[in-house]
Amino acid sequence: MLMAADKGDINTIIGGIAPDWGPFGALGTEAKTMIQVVMAVAILLCLAIAIWGAAKQRVGATALRDTFSAEQGKGLIVAGLTGVFIIGSLGTVFTIVYGMAV
Repeated sequence: MLMAADKGDINTIIGGIAPDWGPFGALGTEAKTMIQVVMAVAILLCLAIAIWGAAKQRVGATALRDTFSAEQGKGLIVAGLTGVFIIGSLGTVFTIVYGMAV
């Protein structure tokens, strides 16, 4: 039986935020590490916003019967998850744009 994650490592998981694509390929390892840290913090912040929105939606919809709070929660969930998607796909976007420019 072949396990799907048998050959994977942490670099496979965080490959989307590792800046080895496009113009970042020529940077030193310290600069790449700093960019990885900034992108990872941004992803965690976006996930925190989405979790806060989910909690706000749940509390607003059930406990307080506050529909405005529930709608704000929906907006926060969408904003947080959109941020995660955009940051996670920056590698693809930069590769396409940089490839078109070269």
